[in-house]
Amino acid sequence: MDLRRLKIPKTIAIFSHIKRPLTCVIYTSSSDHITPPLQQQTPSTNKPKKVLFDLNLHKWVTSVLTNPPLDSLKIQDLLTHLTPQQFDVIFLEIHSYLKPLNVLKFFHIGSGECGFKFNVRSYCTLLRLLVASNHDVPARLLLIRLIDGKLPALFDKPEKKHVEVAVLLAELSCVSDFGVAVRTFDLLVHLCCTQFKNVGFDVALDVFRSLASRGLYPSLKTCSFLLSSLVKENELQKSYEVFGVLNNGVKPDVYLFSTAINAFCKGGRVDEAKVLFRKMVKMGVVPNVVTYNNLIHGLCKNCNLEDAFLLKEEMILNGVNPSIVTYSMLINCLMKLEKFDEADCVLKEMSNKGIVPNEVIYNTIINGHCSVGNIQKALKVRDDMLTKGILPNSVTCNSLIKGFCKVNQASQAEELLEEMLLHGLNVNPGSFSNVILVLCTNSRFVSALRFVKEMILRCLRPNYGLLTTLISGLCKEGKHSEAVELWHMLLMKGIMANTVTSNALIHGLCAAGNVQEAVQLLKEMINSGVQVDSMTYNTLICAFCKEGNLDGAFMLREEMVKQGIAPDISTYNVLLHRLGEKGKIDEAQLLWDECRSKGIVCDIYTYGALINGLCKADKLEKGKDIFHEMLRQGLAPNLIVYNTLIGAFCRNGNVKEALKLRDDMRSRGILPNVVTYSSLIHGMSNIGLVEDAENLIDGMRKEGVLPDVVCYTALIGGCCKLGQMDKSRSILQEMSSHSIQPNKITYTVIIDGYCQAGKVKEAKEYFAEMVQKGIAPDSVTYNVLTKGFLKKGEIEEAFSLLDCISHTGVGLDEVTYTSLVNLLPQRSTQWRVMETAHVCTLETGSSLWVQISSLYFELVANAGEDRGSRQLVDGSMSAYFVQAVPISG
Repeated sequence: MDLRRLKIPKTIAIFSHIKRPLTCVIYTSSSDHITPPLQQQTPSTNKPKKVLFDLNLHKWVTSVLTNPPLDSLKIQDLLTHLTPQQFDVIFLEIHSYLKPLNVLKFFHIGSGECGFKFNVRSYCTLLRLLVASNHDVPARLLLIRLIDGKLPALFDKPEKKHVEVAVLLAELSCVSDFGVAVRTFDLLVHLCCTQFKNVGFDVALDVFRSLASRGLYPSLKTCSFLLSSLVKENELQKSYEVFGVLNNGVKPDVYLFSTAINAFCKGGRVDEAKVLFRKMVKMGVVPNVVTYNNLIHGLCKNCNLEDAFLLKEEMILNGVNPSIVTYSMLINCLMKLEKFDEADCVLKEMSNKGIVPNEVIYNTIINGHCSVGNIQKALKVRDDMLTKGILPNSVTCNSLIKGFCKVNQASQAEELLEEMLLHGLNVNPGSFSNVILVLCTNSRFVSALRFVKEMILRCLRPNYGLLTTLISGLCKEGKHSEAVELWHMLLMKGIMANTVTSNALIHGLCAAGNVQEAVQLLKEMINSGVQVDSMTYNTLICAFCKEGNLDGAFMLREEMVKQGIAPDISTYNVLLHRLGEKGKIDEAQLLWDECRSKGIVCDIYTYGALINGLCKADKLEKGKDIFHEMLRQGLAPNLIVYNTLIGAFCRNGNVKEALKLRDDMRSRGILPNVVTYSSLIHGMSNIGLVEDAENLIDGMRKEGVLPDVVCYTALIGGCCKLGQMDKSRSILQEMSSHSIQPNKITYTVIIDGYCQAGKVKEAKEYFAEMVQKGIAPDSVTYNVLTKGFLKKGEIEEAFSLLDCISHTGVGLDEVTYTSLVNLLPQRSTQWRVMETAHVCTLETGSSLWVQISSLYFELVANAGEDRGSRQLVDGSMSAYFVQAVPISG
């Protein structure tokens, strides 16, 4: 509010016999200085109005302020006859011989009990009075309340109270001791830097600008305080401005120069700091150790070691001894640059000068060695530290932990961390994380879990990447309950595992077959507000598909949509693949159409899943059409797609088409692998092209693809079909020469080949070799050998083999039973056969017939409740017995 617009009340005559008015001047906040008293003249609209009042009013104010004790009733009576302007004029005139604390009390009663609003200049006058009398505490409190707006003062611009106070104090500096003015400026600036720090340094800067624009400055000490406060709070641009103003208005001392140099260095303006340093020396201001250290710090920060060491030598020449801080900065820079030998030299120089390194320097050196994994050197420095009587602290231990982890010494890192916890040392989150990570790397997940729990108990938040690694590791080791417990612990502590970590746990549970537990975790994620995404659902859908629960998988997809998560291409790929594997090709094609209708761009895996399903459903032409559509969409087929089609064509005997696909994949830069060749070899062998298949094996080796047992087994099978048993034997020997061991299928194929050729003896030899090598025959192996025995009429051998089967625990399949039955002569009357078998058993004790009887009843048991199967068994066994048992009259 502009005081010039106030109506000036008429002079109030307190005592009627006194008529002579007193002339004075009103202060206006727009003025830059105090206007001198004016002579009484006719009022003019272009000039401020005069304040006229009775001389007795002047005496009354003086009397109240100079004659304690102060009475609130008297003060109230006085103030009712005064305007703020009138009081301001009288107070300014008489303040110098008043007692400050009396006046302070008067203001307190007047503003508080009487509700009188004093002028801001009146408060500033009181402030100067308090400062002049060394009443600094009440002066400070008064100033805080004034700027805070806690006092009922008449401000011209309430939003800029601090500026108005600064301007008034600047103007009042002309009417009294200038030393008091400077002390008042100091108080104001210091208060703005501390009391009003929470609103930023704009308040302090506004005050400084207002004073400096009038050629007024706080003391150099306060200027240094303002500058250092700005630098400390990283208000570097403001600090540059303040120093620029000071440099033009006053002669900076060493402290101001040192602070400014520090500001320039902190802001990365080292070249300007160097210029300022030289200017300082030229002006005759002698740098002290702080000045040198500030500039050396800036040079080290810029890795300008050469200039830093030159400056260190210069300070020694100028009689300024480097301090421990000087050496600490140089050593720190050397360690960061991995100049370890030079750092040792500086350390020795310190010792020669009698400066004992402190824990900061030792920790700097230890940390430098640990950062590059030189843990042995770091430990040696730690030992040297101990010999000097300096105990390692938290910083030392945290650095050593980092070093141990760097070189993968998990046990030492774990032991040191345990020791820190035991002794109550402060462990930083980085040390916990480093130890947990190195333990996880070494698959020591239980130990890692213990430290993660310790972090959580200390209200430290493990990073999500670390939690994901730990939970994944626990799941891989089968410790799913511990992983789930950790997830819930995080939830209880309000940390909550994020989506990626939660997905890792769901994946681990699904991989272990704990699908229902994973579903329960999904529900808890949703209820707890943990974000779920398509990956969460896709993992579960994939698990349901692997279990064969397609209905559950599709229900999950519906739930996914309800949660506002659109199924993505991965969702469709998983479902398409499982539908194809299950032979539900019609449903797969419907899902395929749905995927494309939603505008989802199909990828190579989508096409591959559908092609695989079509091939399994023996719809090769449709699969080939999809393949060509994929090419038209600009998708390059991969090895899996080619192998799927090649395998399907080979199974159908269309080797020619398979070879075309092989050539096509080569033209696209995709090299056939062992799966490609095994399919081709199998296809050629099945249609009798054994020589071509054999040539393929030679071609594989030339291309650097090593044939495996599958390739050789397919080739042996082809030879066996052609009855080329000698060639089969030579191929088997070739396998051994290439260190490829035949497996169960290889032996079964060659045993079957010999049995088909009627060479049961050789078949038995391979069977014995197979067992000797520790390869357990299965029901198929026993089946083909049994058929071979029966075909040759070696019934005893067949049933002897059955005895072996009963001891191995391998269950016979229906094929084996049917083979035994169908290869014996037929006859119609079953019961007569059974009766004859029973008689023979009683009379001769023949174990053969006991086995036949047992075989019959076992076959009936295996047939179960299936009536058709039972009839087949009964009929077959009847024929078996009729042919086997001669019926007497």
